[in-house]
Amino acid sequence: MGRVPNLTRADALSAVRNPLAFIADRWTPTTRTVRRAALAALVMSVVIVVTGGAVRLTGSGLGCPTWPKCTADSLTATGEMGVHGAIEFGNRMLTYVLCAAVGWAIVAARSQKPWRRGLTRLGWAQFWIVMGNAVLGGIVVLVGLNPYTVAAHFLLSTALITVAALMWQRAREGDAQPRPLVGPAVRQLVWFLVVAAVLLIAVGTVVTGAGPHAGDSSEVDRMHVSWENVAKLHAVLAWIVVTLTFALWFVLKAVDAPRGPLHRTRDLFLILLSQGVIGYVQYFTDLPEALVGLHMLGSCLVWIGVLRVLLALRERPGIVADVPGPATESALTRA
Repeated sequence: MGRVPNLTRADALSAVRNPLAFIADRWTPTTRTVRRAALAALVMSVVIVVTGGAVRLTGSGLGCPTWPKCTADSLTATGEMGVHGAIEFGNRMLTYVLCAAVGWAIVAARSQKPWRRGLTRLGWAQFWIVMGNAVLGGIVVLVGLNPYTVAAHFLLSTALITVAALMWQRAREGDAQPRPLVGPAVRQLVWFLVVAAVLLIAVGTVVTGAGPHAGDSSEVDRMHVSWENVAKLHAVLAWIVVTLTFALWFVLKAVDAPRGPLHRTRDLFLILLSQGVIGYVQYFTDLPEALVGLHMLGSCLVWIGVLRVLLALRERPGIVADVPGPATESALTRA
């Protein structure tokens, strides 16, 4: 084992001024490490959605009745608050795990040689979304689980998943200009699929906001719409997404498309079928908590599947990236 170099005063000042550059000068992660870091951030972005759903489904949304403290007198949950306090506070603590995963992705991307600036920016985008959603989560508690703020909280989490999935994909390809693998008509069909999936997720938040799982055992305001009508609209949108996915698979087969788009479309179709089965079973069994939680996980997987189909329509075969000079490094530090 080699001798660890002494840390000089200049090194210490450099680490304080720009810690990411300091680490990047001394560590070069492998491509596999960067990919794993990006995947870890994506997995944690899904985990935080599922655990947030568990908070809601167990009626623990106000287990910590205030924010940023758990109570007016305690930063953490106390024994008197029972299981609901423990569940809500535990979910808050998972935000730090998510921050650690996103931080690892940022450090790994910044330390890769050559430096891929776009990849690093995707990591920072995740960081700021996490910070914004943490504040929004606090507002959700302070306004007593207002269903519209809860819906916004979920949609911002979906935005986090979007950026994390994009970073994971970008970590597995180069920085050359994207080259389309299919024609304009196929790309247009996929964009119709993306729009339909966005509407499906958005209407799903309304179903939750109007449904029986308010998030707390106390009296919580709900969205004043017919839950059954919105659920039926959600089902119609789900069938539209399924139909578009099947049509896309058929078109890709007809034009002899590359295996990447075909396989990802097939994967999305299978996820949609599983999600549909769960959705109908939970509807006809009065929304049992376990199935609703599984449906929330399925919602995340459906959206990731749609994004993977979209990103499979092009390829970036090469890496064209430059290590920034001192002037660029200084400008990024000031930014």
